Amino acid sequence: MKRFRAIRATSVVLVMLSIMYFITYLDRVNVSTAAAGFGKEFHLSHTEIGLVFSAFAYPYLAFQIIGGWISDRFGAKRTLIFCGALWALATLLTGFAGGLMSLLAARLLLGLGEGATFPASTTAMARWVAKEKRGFAQGITHAASRIGNAVAPGVIVIVMVHWGWREAFYISGVMSMLWVVAWALTFTEHPADHRRITRAELDVLPVPKPKVARVPWGRLFKRMAPVTIVYFCYGWTLWLFLSWIPQYFLHSYHLDLQKSALFASVVFFAGVVGDTLGGIVTDKLYHHTGSLKRARSWMVSVCMLLTLVSLVPLMFAHDLYLSMTCLAAGFFFSEMTIGPMWAIPMDIAPEHSGTASGMMNTGSALAAIISPVASGFLIDRFGNWELPFVVSMVLMALGVVLASRMQPEWKFEFSAAPGAQPARQAGV
Repeated sequence: MKRFRAIRATSVVLVMLSIMYFITYLDRVNVSTAAAGFGKEFHLSHTEIGLVFSAFAYPYLAFQIIGGWISDRFGAKRTLIFCGALWALATLLTGFAGGLMSLLAARLLLGLGEGATFPASTTAMARWVAKEKRGFAQGITHAASRIGNAVAPGVIVIVMVHWGWREAFYISGVMSMLWVVAWALTFTEHPADHRRITRAELDVLPVPKPKVARVPWGRLFKRMAPVTIVYFCYGWTLWLFLSWIPQYFLHSYHLDLQKSALFASVVFFAGVVGDTLGGIVTDKLYHHTGSLKRARSWMVSVCMLLTLVSLVPLMFAHDLYLSMTCLAAGFFFSEMTIGPMWAIPMDIAPEHSGTASGMMNTGSALAAIISPVASGFLIDRFGNWELPFVVSMVLMALGVVLASRMQPEWKFEFSAAPGAQPARQAGV
């Protein structure tokens, strides 16, 4: 009991958010492995399977900004309780699907439920995480999501072999419901209201500020636009990997379901390491240089360039272990951008970090709509499983160039007069 009480309240919140990230990505990507079951049962083409992969992203895109604003306005606790119950129901309904249309409907509901989750968690972090640890907090929570990616292929295959693809969704749905109950019991909107918070923890957390009554949407959209575009470039690669990597090893190398799941898990575990390391590195860079431009923008540029370079060998050799190595390296470096990218909305607009992060995440959500379907079309049209990675490399090159335009060192001033330029504040 004493050991339990010694766990800091801030750590409990971070663990709860990490578990949420794990579950939400397990709920998202289990469909990629389960596609081997429902694709065959419902006689779906690769393009139709791509539609199933991307269906959740339409409402997910629509509710990024809305969900971010709601979490800023009404709080992360209520937002995540409602959203969690909704995505849990959607996951359960996926297991009851009877064909393409019911699959699409369930995935649309999943996107509706998960649309506000990451902006809402950023709202919570803006209050519960010290400024100097923003990169680590975002990196470790996203690392948990990549663990969900990594374990999903193997776990789903085991469930499919013993019971069937539907049961995989029933299990995920129950896990989601249990998390909602735990979140409702453990989280408080404001750290000072938590019964186990200590004075030492409160002293390093951001000082609560009065809410800005009205968000200057036009100026904030313009301020976040470069960040959103860069995140779209990243998101294209993310959703290409999450949607098609299990199928890539299954079909391009004609492996059985269990071996393809193993190779996919290796790739996704590389992302776990990348997320964790990226959050640590960006905070270290900020600590040693005092420059958000170097710790955020420059780091994102370098990691995107390394992602591009890692994928190049796929175009010149068709070897199973080389492909696994290249894909793992590419996913590792692309995931190293997560810590700095998700810290940027808190750097730019800490009082409205949910809204700002929702704007940024619309880039990834839009990529989630286009990337799986476009990749499935290219595979159907040309029969080449490496071709989708060419598009990814082009967008990574664009991200390398545009990352310098994000300017996280410029804190957005909500009180500024319309048309005024935000003041440059390095190290905010």
